[in-house]
Amino acid sequence: MSESAVLLISCPDQRGLVARVSGLLYEMGANILHADQHQDHVHGQFFMRVEWALRAPAHGAAGGASLEESFDLDAFKKKFAPMADELQMQWRLASSAQPLRVALFCSQYLHCMADLLHRWRTGELACEIPVIVSNHRAVENLARYYDVPFEYLPMNASNKAETEARQRDLLAAHKVDLVVLARYMQILSPAFIERYPRSIINVHHSFLPAFTGAKPYHAAYARGVKLIGATSHYVTEVLDDGPIIEQDVARISHRDQVEDLVERGRDLERMVLSRAVRWHIDRRILCYGNKTVVFD
Repeated sequence: MSESAVLLISCPDQRGLVARVSGLLYEMGANILHADQHQDHVHGQFFMRVEWALRAPAHGAAGGASLEESFDLDAFKKKFAPMADELQMQWRLASSAQPLRVALFCSQYLHCMADLLHRWRTGELACEIPVIVSNHRAVENLARYYDVPFEYLPMNASNKAETEARQRDLLAAHKVDLVVLARYMQILSPAFIERYPRSIINVHHSFLPAFTGAKPYHAAYARGVKLIGATSHYVTEVLDDGPIIEQDVARISHRDQVEDLVERGRDLERMVLSRAVRWHIDRRILCYGNKTVVFD
């Protein structure tokens, strides 16, 4: 795919916002590929995602010519910044020429990790994966198969602070942008979370906010629910309470035992986590309060 730029905006809602942004892009010769917006009328907030090509056929080129002209992102930033200040915009601008660097964490359950690595290898996840981190060796062979560096960092109550410090140093050394907890069964410290705000994605094996904690399938079975689910969300200091990105459910019956719930839940976990990671990589998510806007 050709290189593109993505601009994400959130600001107080008012008339003319779409026209102001699209007008500037038109003025600078942008070829807009996708544009979407959302208004939260209750809170008076406006959200927008616009994506445009960074290279386009040069004006006046003969038919069939391969000449291209590049969009000047730096010049756009200089012109857009005063407008953003005037309209009280919070904004992020990114280029697909600089893919995100994603670290994958897991413990002993490998189904989400295997799914993410397969999607990455086949090009569905357009990112770089410089490292896999685990407190168990179960994932080591999988990391070797996909030729991704593996770091084994065992953790217990006595070495948790030291191990987390090593993890943070490791992520810094690899210039990681996003941390994905693919069934990583450890609670991250506030210091770790603070370093990656809205950049740690977890998958929880229940339809949050129901059944938080370590054994949600057992709790769902004991409660006699007819639906089980899985949730991908950003990690905050409050366990299983961060902004929800994606959820899915499956119907069960009185015949299903805990083992059946776990088996069906694995497919849900794979799907919701891979969608969340892809949407984050594609810059389709905006957070506000404890909610997310996920653009199509």
